[in-house]
Amino acid sequence: MTISVVRSPQTKPLPDSKDLGFGRYFADHMFLMNYDEQNGWHDPRVVPYHSFNMDPANLTLHYGQTIFEGLKAFRWQDGSVNIFRAKDHIERFRRSAERLCMPLPDADVLFEAFKLLVDVDRNSVPAQRGTALYLRPTMIATDDALGVRPSGSYLLYIIASPVGSYYTKGLAPTRILVEERFSRATIGGLGEAKTGANYAASLLAAKEAKSRGFDQVLWLDAKTHSLAEEVGTMNIFFVLNNVLVTPPLGGTILDGITRRSVIALAEEWGIPVEERPVAMSELVTAYDNGTLQEVFGSGTAAVISPVGELFYHDRALTIEEPANSLRERFYNAISAIQYGEIPDYHGWITPVPAIANGHAKELETALPDDGTAQA
Repeated sequence: MTISVVRSPQTKPLPDSKDLGFGRYFADHMFLMNYDEQNGWHDPRVVPYHSFNMDPANLTLHYGQTIFEGLKAFRWQDGSVNIFRAKDHIERFRRSAERLCMPLPDADVLFEAFKLLVDVDRNSVPAQRGTALYLRPTMIATDDALGVRPSGSYLLYIIASPVGSYYTKGLAPTRILVEERFSRATIGGLGEAKTGANYAASLLAAKEAKSRGFDQVLWLDAKTHSLAEEVGTMNIFFVLNNVLVTPPLGGTILDGITRRSVIALAEEWGIPVEERPVAMSELVTAYDNGTLQEVFGSGTAAVISPVGELFYHDRALTIEEPANSLRERFYNAISAIQYGEIPDYHGWITPVPAIANGHAKELETALPDDGTAQA
């Protein structure tokens, strides 16, 4: 399957790195590919970034049949651009598609699409450490009809955004409210899929937490509301008496790619790792007896973020990160691999070659005059 490229006649300047924030700016191009039951996946192309025209009866708008991913490309000091753990994100994207009853895109086509889009928008990859080009693959249903059923047609698209830190305060410790009323996911539900429904379920609790001065919420299990699961935007880790502990995957927790990276590094470094249920009562006891040494979150957007407070049962558990913390060691190691400062012995890095010119076609086939296109 050949991916065509139509370059934008205009390019936007890259904002200053200190002004990037997260998800505020978008690169000049996007990847599109369509699916229908007669033709399967077809017409993969990179085109100028544009809006979609959607019918009000679009199935995605009514029944939420949509998935997405998030991964990053980094500029190294030698000027090259490299993507972190692209194949792992493709694998997870395909698992999400299967759970949402959507057609699985070809993994090799997606892999080439990542590289090609990043090459076309190579000038949108910022160079400063702490910045990256964030890639957001998304799949939506495109049938226009009412009625709860899987769509017969889909659009897969990838957009790119030059980003800085996810949190406005950077790597400062976050304040986390332990959520005891609402539930994000249940066993047998959609918790392990990256689908919009998961994030919609988290919005009210997150809004209320922020109104009280907290940065995020820590979700508990839906059955007993006693076991820690994950933060709204991150997997969660605890260092308990020199053991790295994180809740297990079991259908309600996202299989985080950064989470995988942390566990792999810990095992290589000889750090004891336990993936097991973690009760809030255990954390309170460990806090009181001094064995709760660290708490941090992991995720593509924030990488490794320190947690400075867990607020539970009207009590603030304040965590002072020790000198030479594990959190800092993980952050430094993962970042160093992402920016090419240390060798990648894991096969996590995908170089982005200069390949776009071989895919180009005439510009006049790009878009209608109004700059929009049908999904």
